[in-house]
Amino acid sequence: MDIALRTAKLDDAQAIARIYAHYVLTSCSTFEETPPDSGEVRTRMTDLLRGGFPWIVAELSDGAIAGYAYAGPFKPRSAYRFTVENSVYVHPERLRRGLGTALLRRLITECEACGFRQIVAVIGDSANGASRHLHASLGFSDAGMLRATGFKFGRWVDVVLMQLSLGEAAAATPPNQCG
Repeated sequence: MDIALRTAKLDDAQAIARIYAHYVLTSCSTFEETPPDSGEVRTRMTDLLRGGFPWIVAELSDGAIAGYAYAGPFKPRSAYRFTVENSVYVHPERLRRGLGTALLRRLITECEACGFRQIVAVIGDSANGASRHLHASLGFSDAGMLRATGFKFGRWVDVVLMQLSLGEAAAATPPNQCG
C-alpha cells in the first residue's frame, strides 16, 4: 500500500468530511454531534491554512484520502499563539496500519517548523485507548482529565488532555515561522 503524506488541498474537503462523519456519528472522539458537510470542512480548512496551521492528508496511490491530521489554535487569546491543538482521523477501513502514527509524526514536525512550542491533544472519551496510546507513543504526556465534560449518545463523557513540548519549549520565545 503506497501512501503519500502531503499538505491538504481544498479539493480534499469532501473526502475529509466523509471520514470525519464516521467519527461524529459513531464515537465520542469528537463532541460534534452533526457531521459538517464538505462546504463547512472547506471553510474550516481555509481558515486554518490561511492562519499558517498545518493540515496533512494521507493519500493512497489511487488518489483516495485514507486519513488526515491538522493543528489549530488551542485557544483564541494571543498568549496561546505558540500552542496548538491537534486532530488525527483515519478512514475506518484503514485503521491499525500505522497511518495515524505517520500523520501525527509529520504533524509534529510541521508544527515545530512553524515555531509552535506546545501541542495539546484534547481526546474525547477517557475510554479512547487508541488515541491515548497513539499520542503517548510519540511522546505526549498526560496533562489532565476533565470529567463528564461532554454529553453525547446519552452519556457523560470525559476529556483527556495530553501535551507535547516542541523545540526549546518554554526556554525561549520563538518567532512563528509559518503564520
